[in-house]
Amino acid sequence: MIVISDTSPITTLIQIGKVDLLHKLHGEILVPEAVRDELFLLHPILPEFFRCVPVNDHKAVVRLMSELDPGESEAIVLAQEQLADVLLIDEIEGRKIAAREGLRFVGLLGVLGQAKLNGLIPSVGEVLAEIENETTFFVSREMKNLTLKLAGEL
Repeated sequence: MIVISDTSPITTLIQIGKVDLLHKLHGEILVPEAVRDELFLLHPILPEFFRCVPVNDHKAVVRLMSELDPGESEAIVLAQEQLADVLLIDEIEGRKIAAREGLRFVGLLGVLGQAKLNGLIPSVGEVLAEIENETTFFVSREMKNLTLKLAGEL
């Protein structure tokens, strides 16, 4: 399975000490150079299961950068180039563009749902509480309730 990630799912999971969930769910995670650079601003060391892959179509990146930041733009283009099975992305505009570009994507909340389904975490609600208490990642009440309902916790 080819999985490409933008910055926020990785950063948030690193901040709560649960980045290994990505490895357990997907094995190797590919990130473009812009995402790697964004991650290094906050985290001096990245887990070995992340592999940086440069994008080839820089014109496509420039086109997307009129709507998105460099990390999101490169992640979307890399997902297209690598024929990714899934793109990990959270920002609303990034998700809209990913959908427009025909990509399958999931966000951090989807990762948590998968982790519970696979028995990697006992409770999505507990991890969401950690995210709310220890990070700046924003989860609306509506999305939190939907996620908990889908996880069978509400």
